[in-house]
Amino acid sequence: MVLDLLSEPAGALAPWRDPEAYWTARSRAVAPLSGPIATIDLDALRYNALDLVVRSSGVPIRVASKSIRVREVLDATLALDGYAGILAFTLPEALWLAQWYDDIVLGYPTADRAAIASLAADETAVARITLMVDDLAQLDLIDAVAAPSHRGTLRVAIDADASWRAPVLGHIGVRRSPVHDAAEVSRLARGIVARPGFRLVGLMMYEAQIAGQPDDVGPGDPVIRWMQRRSDHELRDRRAAIVAALQEIAPLEFVNGGGTGSLESTSADQAVTETTAGSGLLAGHLFDGYRAFDPAPAAAFALEVVRRPTTDIATVLGGGWVASGPPVSSRQPRPVWPTGLRTLGREGTGEVQTPLQGANARGLRVGDRVWFRHAKSGELAERLDRYHLTRGSELVGETPTYRGEGRSFL
Repeated sequence: MVLDLLSEPAGALAPWRDPEAYWTARSRAVAPLSGPIATIDLDALRYNALDLVVRSSGVPIRVASKSIRVREVLDATLALDGYAGILAFTLPEALWLAQWYDDIVLGYPTADRAAIASLAADETAVARITLMVDDLAQLDLIDAVAAPSHRGTLRVAIDADASWRAPVLGHIGVRRSPVHDAAEVSRLARGIVARPGFRLVGLMMYEAQIAGQPDDVGPGDPVIRWMQRRSDHELRDRRAAIVAALQEIAPLEFVNGGGTGSLESTSADQAVTETTAGSGLLAGHLFDGYRAFDPAPAAAFALEVVRRPTTDIATVLGGGWVASGPPVSSRQPRPVWPTGLRTLGREGTGEVQTPLQGANARGLRVGDRVWFRHAKSGELAERLDRYHLTRGSELVGETPTYRGEGRSFL
């Protein structure tokens, strides 16, 4: 369904530029349905998918499945020129996806013993899945579960730390891999190629301090942009040195980098052979705060007003579908329609209810709908079993999430 509809020409040009018309049309599309309702607007999804390709400047994009968690959206995206392969979150997810997809890179190391045993016993999955490692201890665990003599040769990639070790500021970025420079990565690579039953095929370096850091949100933006420029300059030199060192040890099939927020800078790095994006397809509200791009609000959800505790507060059922990261307001869903609504400082979005205050709260009645945008992307699919597909004011279909297919992964 998504594949067929996403291949059609888009409807009106950027209808989301007119919020009243856009959200009113979306409300009409789902009017007959009971809530809560998660929707994907197909014109917006197509716009985001094609915009990501332009931003990646011809460098293939690997789709981050944890940010989507809908197989039909993965199919539709991978059918577009400019996309190739999946970056999965966990090994159980990768094993499930390997039934249909032949190029899956695991984004993180695994200690799932049952999944490792399943991988070792599945020749097709062994050929299709690349494990991620940053420590020889991870190989020790794999060997303890499935010795090399009882399995095929496993494909592995190295996750090298892409954070910036600033001279004065210290560590800038997320805490991922323990290997940071070319010498450290080379020692790990030599240890991998010396181990029977493993084949080194790739390198990943995710620059979260660039890709995951909005730079158009407030007075601190100049400092953020300065940090990102300096970090990008340092990373290009270091990544080039790491790739050069690895190529003397093993032939690399891919060098992966970046995320939705850094496609321009990452794709310009000549050492990189592919980028990654996922959240930018459905476009949670965190991605509104970047100068380089302006995504369409493809995914959104509607909750129903169930009570009126005061004349200026309307309370919807549910809503606490919070994104990963620090426990701050930016990780919470944001009410977007009707306009002028805000959550209460002492409650925020709650698991059971979300009180909303503001000028337009006075006009909401029991049974009315409020539209929210989630912060990132994957958290919405973990809560609901399907997305309803809209195009303008039309309801054109539905598609199951992982949860709707009976799958629940970390």
